[in-house]
Amino acid sequence: MTPELRALFPITRRAVYLNHAAVSPPPITTIRAVESQLKDVNENGSINFHSWLVVKEEARKLLANLLGATPEQVAFVRNTSDALSTVANGLTWKQGDNIVTFSREFPSNVYPWLRIRDVFGVEVRMCEERGGRIDLAELESLFDGNTRVVTISHVQYASGFRIDLERLGRITRQHDALLVVDAIQALGVIPTDVEAELIDVAAGGGHKWLLSPEGVGYLYLSDRARERIQPTLVGWVSVPNPDDYFNFEQGWNRGTLAWETGTGPASLLHGFRASLELLNRFGVENVAKYLEELTDYLCERLRAKDYEVVSSRAPGEKSQIVCIQPRQGDSAMALYARLKQRNIITAPRADRLRIAPHLYNTQGEIDQLIDALPS
Repeated sequence: MTPELRALFPITRRAVYLNHAAVSPPPITTIRAVESQLKDVNENGSINFHSWLVVKEEARKLLANLLGATPEQVAFVRNTSDALSTVANGLTWKQGDNIVTFSREFPSNVYPWLRIRDVFGVEVRMCEERGGRIDLAELESLFDGNTRVVTISHVQYASGFRIDLERLGRITRQHDALLVVDAIQALGVIPTDVEAELIDVAAGGGHKWLLSPEGVGYLYLSDRARERIQPTLVGWVSVPNPDDYFNFEQGWNRGTLAWETGTGPASLLHGFRASLELLNRFGVENVAKYLEELTDYLCERLRAKDYEVVSSRAPGEKSQIVCIQPRQGDSAMALYARLKQRNIITAPRADRLRIAPHLYNTQGEIDQLIDALPS
């Protein structure tokens, strides 16, 4: 963290912002990129349309690099929910199939599967949380020969628990199921490798750890996943040559590009590229190391306070999210409100207070949080 980096985030002048697991403030460079595209449209209309497509493809390459994928394996969508819904709807289901997941997943990774349950008579099996963790053995005990999909978040939004995706991927492959990962709480701040971790589907959005505006989501599909999932929401850019307007027999575009439907948010993609360039400049491994040190410091400082750290801090399970509970006194909502009055921004999640710093936060800001928490 440097003063130059903090200067890119004006929010640091008015608040201690520790809520990046919800919405992150984009850096100034990202805002300027969005404004530059809108200014171009204002002054030139569609004259520079093809240059916007170049930016989109540059953003796709940066995103694919973060995932450990190839660009044609990644499609832009609106958000995580759209990505997961198109996967759920694109599989062929039969009665007796089952889906395995976790009972405290974010709703984006629950509702698409419940719809499949209700329409096709598919069973949705959920393991429970154990002490802020997911027990992989318990999760595996839900698998059988009819398991079609295992769907899980890389990092849990309400506990910060990070699952061992490579181990889970091996188990999933043994059952010939697809591993579907909600990556929104990890990508950009935790190294990800879809090939090494045997991830078949990765879905997410840019407005959390990727420091981008809301409205840009992504969908990664492995070659194995594309053999099983059909594009069900398609449009004029889902084909190899969208400008060949009257050729309706082109077939679908290569790779995951068939899952892109129509005109995208060009200005937001300009901003998305700028944010990924910033993260790429620092390196995800360096960001992850910095945030591990910062959250370790937070947990160490909390020892002097009467709070339980719900989040696992075990190696391989800790993340950039720390959830805490007061052992007595205020509720999580009351703590959130109290801190907000002092311009310290966190998030209440059920009975937990969630703290989620990013690469520009400092130990001094963690100290301010600790000092503001009632004993």
